[in-house]
Amino acid sequence: MHNPLTYLWQDPATPRQFKSAVSLHGHTNHSKEGLYFIVEFAGDHSVLRWALGQQEKRARQESAIKLNFWEAYWTPPVPALAAYSLERRQIEERLAIEPMVSLTDHDNIEAPMLLRVVPEARRIPVSLEWSVPYQETIFHLGIHNLPTAEAEQWAARLLDYTRKPDATQLRGLVSALSANPQILVIFNHPLWDLPRVGRARHLELLHKFVAEVGDFLHAFELGRLRGWKENRGVTQLASAYGKPVISGGDRHGCEPSAILNLSNAASFSEFVAEVRDGYSHVLFMPQYAESTTLRTIQTLLDVIRTYPEHPLGFRRWDERVFHPDRNGVCRPLAALWQRPPAFIGHTFAALRMFEREPVRGFLRLATGWRQGLRLGVGEGQEALP
Repeated sequence: MHNPLTYLWQDPATPRQFKSAVSLHGHTNHSKEGLYFIVEFAGDHSVLRWALGQQEKRARQESAIKLNFWEAYWTPPVPALAAYSLERRQIEERLAIEPMVSLTDHDNIEAPMLLRVVPEARRIPVSLEWSVPYQETIFHLGIHNLPTAEAEQWAARLLDYTRKPDATQLRGLVSALSANPQILVIFNHPLWDLPRVGRARHLELLHKFVAEVGDFLHAFELGRLRGWKENRGVTQLASAYGKPVISGGDRHGCEPSAILNLSNAASFSEFVAEVRDGYSHVLFMPQYAESTTLRTIQTLLDVIRTYPEHPLGFRRWDERVFHPDRNGVCRPLAALWQRPPAFIGHTFAALRMFEREPVRGFLRLATGWRQGLRLGVGEGQEALP
């Protein structure tokens, strides 16, 4: 296995030794992002819990609608072609090598299938992020480069499992994916406890999951918005299971991926072969060294921003957030209220202060510019203190 990690701010010449750079795990407006985390998060904060309770009463009184964060969802603001171009441009302009981009929306392949008819993006792989319910948690697998002729059948089969999980079928499904040498199977953000089951229980389930399907996983992902400490843990986890780590943009906003892969592959299928053989050269872009808090806030700002150039129905944030109406049909929030509740407006106004450079500069100082740190713990790499 050969798995070097390079930091562009320390080794700016390294990309010139490669033919291409690969952006993995980007989301588009075809991705449905769950809102259930709001209830989980509010459960730990009394003020938020009270605010949600007040809004639930108001919603019932004014519209007979009960708040349902498990069925509600939001969509990222970036359309498929814009998402592809955003990633491609960073590679061409910052690294001056050939770009390869794999977009992975949650449980659907609409974006890459649409882009296959656009001349500039016709070579894009057909990929998705598969949501895998596992006991009381959920894991995400990046499924890259599905064969075009079989892609829709595979996407339907994986979505069917997500909706009606059958534990007896899981190993067979992942095994069948891995059996195709064109397909790359990545364990996305493995240490992120999405449903908040607790660190100890999450790790217990993670190890059970890897014991069950680990033979068919090709790499573990280092996440763009996961901090240094968590990503270091991923490198240790991957090493313990004899797997390489790989880049993961997990982009939902307008910032291009902060982590890429460098490759000498001439096609995405050749890149898949490299990784399956244990070769993965990860490149950290300068934005990764910025505060994770600041970059997370920037993503939130991208999500709530108004985009006048978007088609009608997708310009404002409340046109991109969906909730069941009184009949249980998911509709944009803009169709369910006359105006957003005041507390949402106040919260967004506070968030928008972070677009001002003095505030951003203060947060940089408070959280630290961490370009001196290294992530890897392998031979010849400096571990985080």
